[in-house]
Amino acid sequence: MMDRIEGKVWTFRDSIDTDVIIPGRYLRAQTLDELASHVMEPEDPTFAEKVQQGDVIVAGWNFGCGSSREQAPAALKHAGIAAIVAKSFARIFYRNAINIGLPVIVADVEAEKGDEICIDLEKGIIEDKITHKTFKIQPFKKFMLEILEDGGLTEHYLKKQE
Repeated sequence: MMDRIEGKVWTFRDSIDTDVIIPGRYLRAQTLDELASHVMEPEDPTFAEKVQQGDVIVAGWNFGCGSSREQAPAALKHAGIAAIVAKSFARIFYRNAINIGLPVIVADVEAEKGDEICIDLEKGIIEDKITHKTFKIQPFKKFMLEILEDGGLTEHYLKKQE
């Protein structure tokens, strides 16, 4: 089951909107590879080149605000982001992320870019492996862990129909 995530931290400010996550000029991209190659470009032009599979975003308030752009969480996940921890999320971004199997965690976590964190979704704990600080989060319920493990809501539904 997908209950533990370990990865390198990328930090971002408050109010990262969907146009920052994936700028509108790239929405006509034909593939997720192309879309992911421009993720977070306005904030960090080298992000897409440097992000690694399993990395984690730690951000401030209101992550994913702006439009209901479904490509935003999909581009982040495809680029390698394993989870996003933020003080708060735009409601539609939060739903879109869960729908595609990208864990989004509401928490006020102190971490620096490059730190390594371990997120235990089942126990409700985030640990910074560099500073050894521990943060409590709301544990994910079993059905949420199943949705994430299955790769999103559609895949989870289809699996239940088998």
